[in-house]
Amino acid sequence: MAYFFKRQFGEAVSKLRSSVQDHPGYPQPYRFLAACYAHMGRLDEARAIVVRLRAMTPLIVPNELPWRDPEYRELLLSGLGLAMGET
Repeated sequence: MAYFFKRQFGEAVSKLRSSVQDHPGYPQPYRFLAACYAHMGRLDEARAIVVRLRAMTPLIVPNELPWRDPEYRELLLSGLGLAMGET
């Protein structure tokens, strides 16, 4: 997630894909992976991750975000919005 917040999306994707493989039932890395792909303009891949996430939980966007920095929250929320096809 640190790479995501530093906007190093390529590196974040690499780490998040490993996390998804290691913990396939944990939804948080899927959220970040979808947001990374969306911010990279890889919308088909972002949407495919959202489909996988929806199979796991109906909660795509978390109700509460623990980050104090509003820029971090907005980065994740905007990425998830793009991944879900929202404009």
